[in-house]
Amino acid sequence: MERKANKVKDISREGSPFRIAMRRIFSDWLAVIALVFIGLCALLAILGYLIVPDSTPYCNQQHLELATRRPGLKVTMLLIRKTDSVKEKGFIGRMFFGQDENFREVPINNWRFENDKIIVEEFNDIENPDALYSEFSIARIVYPIAQNEKIVANKDSLSFNTVDNLFVSTTINDLRQQILEKQIVSRYFVFGTDRFGRDMYSRLIIGARVSLSVGFIAVAISLIIGIFLGALAGFFRGWLDDFVMWFVNVVWSVPTLLMVIALTMVIGKGFWQIFIAVGLTMWVDVARVVRGQVLSIREKEYVEAARVLGFNQMRIIFKHIVPNLLSPVIIISAGNFATAILLEAGLSFLGIGVQPPIPSWGTMIKDHYGYIIMDKAYLAFLPGLAIMFLVLAFNLLGNGLRDALDPKELGK
Repeated sequence: MERKANKVKDISREGSPFRIAMRRIFSDWLAVIALVFIGLCALLAILGYLIVPDSTPYCNQQHLELATRRPGLKVTMLLIRKTDSVKEKGFIGRMFFGQDENFREVPINNWRFENDKIIVEEFNDIENPDALYSEFSIARIVYPIAQNEKIVANKDSLSFNTVDNLFVSTTINDLRQQILEKQIVSRYFVFGTDRFGRDMYSRLIIGARVSLSVGFIAVAISLIIGIFLGALAGFFRGWLDDFVMWFVNVVWSVPTLLMVIALTMVIGKGFWQIFIAVGLTMWVDVARVVRGQVLSIREKEYVEAARVLGFNQMRIIFKHIVPNLLSPVIIISAGNFATAILLEAGLSFLGIGVQPPIPSWGTMIKDHYGYIIMDKAYLAFLPGLAIMFLVLAFNLLGNGLRDALDPKELGK
């Protein structure tokens, strides 16, 4: 039994350091769960508008009649054709920017046809309500017809011109059949609706795209600045090292949130500005770690050999030294990713981050935190739980990477 255990132990340490690290990370079930959760969130965020029920830009289709409805709501919608033409986007355009609808949605309870009209009972889920009815021309529901355009009725047929000067002559029965098949549909609101009657599920998915985008770009900016300054300071030392460390200490002494707020006031509020603001405050961690690693690596034999061979100093730094310190950089990047998500949510909650109508988890909490003391606390809890689970996943993944990429363990 002892020999078998030793054999299994030896097999687990066979291969390159990369393979050993992969085996170690996949043996940590918490890190694996975190990685799967992050991957699922990333997949949903990338697909975005292709999979959400509300595929309009920013998921901003509002139904004030459906405001703050509970999860699991099912509503019948009457689709009324808009008179304005909508430009169709390609696959990539729809996936990243959404697609405006050709129809306007009207929530209804019941409907009936009368000649060339449709009478609908407007949506109301209150017990024993006073029913409100609206009347629409069946031709204007199906076709884009200008308001001043007359519809000529001839027995059971209708004739009219559309806004694009297309003459249409059709029967009332055909229009009714088309309305029943295509213009009356059911909509499901899995997570209910917000205070403006927008689909919470759709906005949560697109909000994940905002959070992951801020984390990815902010971490990329911090890595570029931090690795560059930290590597130069650690390799050349002297006055350059003193200046970089002085600058790091100055930035370090300012609270991160206060620094981000100051930067957003300077460069403005918005989607892209928040990337820059968060990234410019996170590079100090990377610079300190990279500097410390370079100070030890610069004395290694292969670095001395590169100097003897006459290699350029920048080549030595970025081709021979930097690739050998990626392990601690990857670990700190996972932590910075979680920090960036929290910063973005906090800034959006304060109103100086991503601006409406762009969906952001922080903005969603800000819009609905007043409902916590009411019977609809889930409106604020849903985006709050999304932030909590995503940040927790990055922290667990960072812990797993720290253990898997430990040089002492890899060297055994």
